[in-house]
Amino acid sequence: MEKKEKKENFIVGIHPVAEALESNKNIEKVMFRQGMDGPQFRALLDQLRKREIQVQFAPQERLNRLSKANHQGVIAFLPQIEYVTLEKFTIPEEGSSTLPLVLILDGISDVRNFGAIARSAECAGAQGIILPAKGSATVNADSIKTSAGALLRVPICKVSNVREAIFFLQATGYKIFASTEKAQTTIYQADFKVPAAIILGSEDRGVSKSALDLSDQHIRIPMVGQISSLNVSAAAAIIQFEVLRQRTL
Repeated sequence: MEKKEKKENFIVGIHPVAEALESNKNIEKVMFRQGMDGPQFRALLDQLRKREIQVQFAPQERLNRLSKANHQGVIAFLPQIEYVTLEKFTIPEEGSSTLPLVLILDGISDVRNFGAIARSAECAGAQGIILPAKGSATVNADSIKTSAGALLRVPICKVSNVREAIFFLQATGYKIFASTEKAQTTIYQADFKVPAAIILGSEDRGVSKSALDLSDQHIRIPMVGQISSLNVSAAAAIIQFEVLRQRTL
């Protein structure tokens, strides 16, 4: 179990987690025991919400499985990678003439889908992946394994919300494409020979209305079968390789 804690990079205990916040430690999310209460808990929860750090509540048994240490009902997860800024995406490498491609994952919380998307992103040459701070999958052992290590290679950026990313990318010359099955334009009709950002939504809710409203073009993958939608990781791969096909013709 000690090896597991080292691998996951935990901070346990209410006081150590509070001290980590005060010292501006980068924290991915914090898991609390269900039913926790008290002034110290409420103060810590308030600080986490102010900093828009993901919070999760779980049964005591789950926390015990994660750590045998005296966790006091609090476990903070530190990221296994260094996140990059939005500015990093928009600064081309010196001498590079490659058109940039980034993905914006809107509410995708399944770590296996996240890992699979990162794997296809690395293979298709995407410059990075943007995640909203809340409601997104985390970079952990499962997502890294599913990505075949791509999450250690593809730059990942966390933003307060998807709108922030859209506004920034549009201001720096990107065209924003939102993937939705209701779109009139197929991916084969769209022109991806521009700096492009692809928004992908969760399988149950799709791309949020606010992101759809702000995007420059809606796109869809044409299908002829009885099932109306694809797994989001499969859809991500198809779209990215259409982008690559167009750019390498």
